[in-house]
Amino acid sequence: MGIEIERKFLVDPDGTWNQAERHLHCHQGYISSLAPCSMRVRLLGGRGYLTMKSKRDGIQREEFEYEIPAEDASHMLEHFCDAGLIEKTRYYTRHEGMLWEVDVFEGANKGLILAEIELESTDQEIILPEWVLEEVSGDPRYFNAMLANHPYSTWLG
Repeated sequence: MGIEIERKFLVDPDGTWNQAERHLHCHQGYISSLAPCSMRVRLLGGRGYLTMKSKRDGIQREEFEYEIPAEDASHMLEHFCDAGLIEKTRYYTRHEGMLWEVDVFEGANKGLILAEIELESTDQEIILPEWVLEEVSGDPRYFNAMLANHPYSTWLG
């Protein structure tokens, strides 16, 4: 069984994270975001993925992700997704030997920058980079499934 243990943080837009090793463009949508799990389809760097994630238990949840043909992912994004699409560029950068993923959102979520780090255990120690502002791991507003339905731009108004 796949388990994801992940912490999420708001990011300083002027921080040094943008000196990342590499970046990929991402389009994703939700076929379903209703309990007990969400089902996501994603195109990341031209590769397709289908992912199911359980409801969160703190920073941990079950996750099953499968690569699918990019053409299938494109079709699912266009025809099967029940809310707005998430558009972002994902940057990969290392800090203190750990890989961080920094998502710079576009479209209706433009202005939002989040960093995620996947952990081996829920009590794993991490050293936060200087460009991390605030932890939002437990705030459902920052879950991608929520951002598809309630984009960041609607919070500002």
